Amino acid sequence: MADISSITANDVTFGYLSDGPSQGPLALCLHGFPDSAYTWRHLLPVLAAAGFHAVAPFMRGYAPTGIPADGAYQTGALAADANALHEALGGRDDAVLIGHDWGAAATYGATAAAPQRWRRAVTMALPPPPALLEGFISYEQLKRSFYVFVFQTTLAETALTRSFVEGLWRDWSPGYDAAADVAYAMDCLGTPQHVAAAIGYYRAMLDPALHVARYAAEQDATTQVGSKPHLYLHGAGDGCLAVEMARGADRYLPPGSRVHIVDRAGHFAHLERPSEIAAQVLDWIT
Repeated sequence: MADISSITANDVTFGYLSDGPSQGPLALCLHGFPDSAYTWRHLLPVLAAAGFHAVAPFMRGYAPTGIPADGAYQTGALAADANALHEALGGRDDAVLIGHDWGAAATYGATAAAPQRWRRAVTMALPPPPALLEGFISYEQLKRSFYVFVFQTTLAETALTRSFVEGLWRDWSPGYDAAADVAYAMDCLGTPQHVAAAIGYYRAMLDPALHVARYAAEQDATTQVGSKPHLYLHGAGDGCLAVEMARGADRYLPPGSRVHIVDRAGHFAHLERPSEIAAQVLDWIT
């Protein structure tokens, strides 16, 4: 894997991994929680071999990316980051956006807010917001999402330890050896400020009072159905968000989109079944 580079976009200095020709079409890959840019280590070289400039930033607040001065962690800020990175990296209208978990949330918002920047998109493990809301309040899903509510409390910063992160990976992708990924994630959460940043995503999710006004347009876009086709991928054994939440996702995706359920995979399907996911992604974006 290439060394970490850095670039400033949307007033945040982002660390990022990259592969492929710098003049190729941009393929921006966004990670989720509790994860890092290294989650794309299997996909980046495949994208590069297909001629893409494949870039995986560490999301705002995840070291080595900086702590944002505006303190914004709402989904609209993540969408604004994606569009700002497109600009900073010299992206054109042939760029594609690929997001997993929180990265998927950013992808929905970014493509809806600035469709002229993106040709196609891939989202994984987080259905569109309306589909998510429909399934979220079921008893079984609320049990899976216990951590969201823990993160609203004063216990959050104390709770978010290595053993807690190990437990989430174990529950979300049963049978997958996540030791390397947990280590990468903990490197991103190496200071109290970075831990607070990761938790901030969840606090902003449930508390609109934490939203920053400059991202109002992008925040609105996160709940809209955009115009760019999406490939949506969801592991059949996802222990974070039940696969049932994915089955109605096509109703809330742009025209021409497609939903694919990945057999024998959990929440981190791109790590558990990298060859299958790479084939799905390449078929979609080429």
